[in-house]
Amino acid sequence: MAIPYKIPKDRFEVKKKTGKATGVDINVGHFNYEDGQLLIIPKSLTKIYSKIKHYQKQLAKKRTVNGRIKGAQSKKYLKTRIKLQESYQRAQNIQTDLMHKFTTELVNNYDQIAIEDLEVKGMLMSHVASKGMHRSMFGLFRKLLTYKCEWYGKELIIANKLYPSTQRCAACGLVKKGDEKITLQGNKKHGTKHNEFVCYNPSCPNYNKKVDRDENAMANLTLLVKHPELNRAL
Repeated sequence: MAIPYKIPKDRFEVKKKTGKATGVDINVGHFNYEDGQLLIIPKSLTKIYSKIKHYQKQLAKKRTVNGRIKGAQSKKYLKTRIKLQESYQRAQNIQTDLMHKFTTELVNNYDQIAIEDLEVKGMLMSHVASKGMHRSMFGLFRKLLTYKCEWYGKELIIANKLYPSTQRCAACGLVKKGDEKITLQGNKKHGTKHNEFVCYNPSCPNYNKKVDRDENAMANLTLLVKHPELNRAL
């Protein structure tokens, strides 16, 4: 696990232990954790994303087939480019503030925090507005959480890239395979939606019950705190 920079030990500010642990399930629109859910695309950010998309289209119209820009020095072109840059900056400021507040909440309330491999999560995104900005927000989340955990004496656990947090039943441990797997469209075999997790193990306490997929994934990440062997067994 990479650490953004090394913090001198004499500067550590160890926080009081809470005895609590949480997993954090990262999704395009929200982060799930033990005490709730953080919406990462507030209305203010949605509006800015729309502006970014609009300005990008305006600039793209000035491009020729071979990629060269028409009127690159025109006042209208330069004005649109400045508006795009300003929108990117506003979006980045909102994201940074959101991630700072959330990571501070996590280290204040939990001693152990388990998260997914965010590189894998970023690659799974498709047809999402401002995918690049979302990937950068995921990266910022991990960077801030990493240094704050070290700074405040908290433990950060990164799930193995192969850990099936989405496909594993947190109640009984059964892992969905083949046509039983949950996809972005749900499960065609059983007719379940993309946000539903249903375990078909008869001995499971949640047998045939519809459970929120993200809540189940978050619970699987939390399990890595008490059962690190789940991470090593892959």
